[in-house]
Amino acid sequence: MSARQNELSRISRASRTRRAAVRTVTYILLTLWALMVLFPYYWMILSSVKSYSAYNGEYVPAFFTLSPTLENYREAFSAVPLARYFLNSLLFTIVTTGLMMAVIIPAAFAFARLEFRGRNLVFALFLALMMIPNELVIITNFQTITNAGLRNTYAGLILPSVTSVFYIYLLRENFAQIPDELYSAAKVDGTTDFKYLTRVMMPICRPTIITIVILKVIECWNSYVWPRLVTDDPAYFLVSNGIQEIRENGFGRENIPAMMAAVVVISLPLIALFLCFRKKVMAGVSRGGIKG
Repeated sequence: MSARQNELSRISRASRTRRAAVRTVTYILLTLWALMVLFPYYWMILSSVKSYSAYNGEYVPAFFTLSPTLENYREAFSAVPLARYFLNSLLFTIVTTGLMMAVIIPAAFAFARLEFRGRNLVFALFLALMMIPNELVIITNFQTITNAGLRNTYAGLILPSVTSVFYIYLLRENFAQIPDELYSAAKVDGTTDFKYLTRVMMPICRPTIITIVILKVIECWNSYVWPRLVTDDPAYFLVSNGIQEIRENGFGRENIPAMMAAVVVISLPLIALFLCFRKKVMAGVSRGGIKG
């Protein structure tokens, strides 16, 4: 009996040692991967607080600085109307995201709960739209906006982005996971479809809705191609266009520290948004991958 206990103890110690070794290797690899991912952000912030002369005087890049300065941030705001670009992006992002949610939530509800002739066919056609290259959509949208005389307007910036087939599909799949019995019971109690949507379905699917909002905010904030096509008036430039304007008409391509300062200012809202709602994002993504 004692020999068996010793053998079991030895196997247990070997198993614990093996698990500890695997855990250690995993943590080391994850740490290295995190450093690789975070290093560009560190380099961006570091470059933004280096003086122009110090940055250009480095024959070998320095990974720290003993004399940080905020002069680059002042120059980033004074070289071009970066604050105006920031406000334009904020307006564009808030309005576009709000209108998109007002469109996709009822659409997802209709495809998930309402019974009407041709529902599956219409939904299949919606999904087929995802197969169309974005370049073709941009061309047709540009022609439509130009013919409507909406270039260099907020409406021209916003209208082509107020819906998304992918987000309708994602939200529809989440709505479809809610048991049909809840909907039947609500209808028996005389609850309207709108009240059932707002008081039952949306609270249940809140993590996915928050995830969609955050993804749309990131998409709008980083939007470059469409705003660049539809606007040539600096009064309607977004921050993504503002970076190009800084390079072309601001302090030029050689002042990298000031450029990095502008990029830091533009990146901060998205970083803060993700840090505040990272748990909701992970919950929404994981819920979207569960069926049943």
